[in-house]
Amino acid sequence: MKQLHDLAHNMPHNMPHNMPQNPPQNPPLNPPLNLPIAADRRIAGHILTPQGFVSGVLTIDQDGRIAAIAGQSCDEAALRGSALPLVLPGFIDLHVHGGGGHDVMAGGNAMLHIARLHACHGTTALLATTMTAPHDELALAMAALGPCCGQRAAGAARVLGVHLEGPFIHPGRLGAQPDFTRPASMAELLGLHALAPIRLITLAPELPGNLACIQPLREAGFVVQIGHSNGSYEDGVAALAAGASGFTHLFNAMSGFHHRAPGMVGAALAHASFAELIPDLLHVHPGAIRAALRAIPGLYCVSDATAATGMPDGAYPLGRQTVHKCLGGVRLADGTLAGSTLTMDQALRNLVSLGLSLAEASMRVSRLAADFLGLAERGRLQPGAWADVVVLDQGLQLQQVWVEGEAITPAGR
Repeated sequence: MKQLHDLAHNMPHNMPHNMPQNPPQNPPLNPPLNLPIAADRRIAGHILTPQGFVSGVLTIDQDGRIAAIAGQSCDEAALRGSALPLVLPGFIDLHVHGGGGHDVMAGGNAMLHIARLHACHGTTALLATTMTAPHDELALAMAALGPCCGQRAAGAARVLGVHLEGPFIHPGRLGAQPDFTRPASMAELLGLHALAPIRLITLAPELPGNLACIQPLREAGFVVQIGHSNGSYEDGVAALAAGASGFTHLFNAMSGFHHRAPGMVGAALAHASFAELIPDLLHVHPGAIRAALRAIPGLYCVSDATAATGMPDGAYPLGRQTVHKCLGGVRLADGTLAGSTLTMDQALRNLVSLGLSLAEASMRVSRLAADFLGLAERGRLQPGAWADVVVLDQGLQLQQVWVEGEAITPAGR
């Protein structure tokens, strides 16, 4: 435990020890910033700010942050049918295994290609997500991810760090994970964290020793999610009480809900403040999505994207396994869903198709994920925040993407 105590005092400054208890305070729309602005760093349209939509102009400073937003407040109902584009916060995806034919576990420059593929679809920040694997394979992947997390590459999304999805999960709830599960090991975790910053850890709290690890992990600055778990409702409640903050791909790879045995799904619906969900309309039925939206205030969306994302039908790697893309999904040979081909721009469109307002749909693909990790300067369009911006037409198709003030050409343009 002393290692974790020491780690808590040496965490990077951008890795919060605790989630904010209150939403970040919103500065005024036009603070007195005297920064030089180039003419091509102004974005005009209906801009979604924390206070609501503003019809006007967003200005980006030379440091890649939002300098000012000027304009008139407007109601969302009046926006549709307007000739002006829609300007939203860039998407934040906390669960990305791959894209463009590349897999996080491959090491090398795979993450560069993945971050560029997702940036083209409006994802401005993401967590590189690992698979359950032997230690040597995890270490190889983490060593390659370290530099990607340290500096953002041109044309790419910001890699905020690593989502360690396994190996501390239940062997009976693998989903598409290979069977290299093991109980949580502080020594292994700290060794991997030394190679690349781990921001989020998925674990099954019912495994021996895992529940006891949650509190010291949180005290050291890690965020813990419950997932790939066969635990009971009571196991879920105990994990939340110990400091777990949310649930990994809600409904998928966890014990389901029954009225006499509520399972992990029941614990999430009854008690969670945050949970991630895959809104590809394949992993979760629209009715279940609507139930989760009513129950969990911080329900945020992830892609769980694999190497097959942005690629034609065929076979692709997912860690040690081979997955097959066909009919819009990704599966193992036995038919098990194995991640997705979802991109976050399509996630936004799917949420709107379910009846969410554009403002709420945007919140669930951007700000709530930022709030979950305690990132007050992302996921919202306000002066001083990073200029992570997506511009869409009235059909919600991407027209422009900005990552930390860098313009990136959207896919298909």
